Amino acid sequence: MTQLVNLSESAAFHVKTMMESNGEEGSYLRIAINGGGCSGLTYGLGFEKELTEKDQLLEQHGIQMIVATDDTDILNGTEIDYKESLMGGGFTIENPNAIISCGCGTSFRTETRKGKPSTDC
Repeated sequence: MTQLVNLSESAAFHVKTMMESNGEEGSYLRIAINGGGCSGLTYGLGFEKELTEKDQLLEQHGIQMIVATDDTDILNGTEIDYKESLMGGGFTIENPNAIISCGCGTSFRTETRKGKPSTDC
């Protein structure tokens, strides 16, 4: 069975570090889909203190994550990792539901939700 979102150990380590350095211990990691970007949709990652009735709660590697129920079909099977390179490090998101992705790596489109493209990339 496919996980809704798979958070790698490396990504979880960096999320924990960010939580500690930003005073966000005990917060949830929100994984969201927003409109915008050159392909129509973008990913959002951020910290939140409270769940809503429209959220689904997930937990991996000690990180509690929340996803809005409306975004679960788009995020199903998504892999979030943290990769280091000579140019620095950052989170990477691999979404099997994306049919079009932008070169910037944050903008995408799915068959079910296309969003409205902008020039934000």
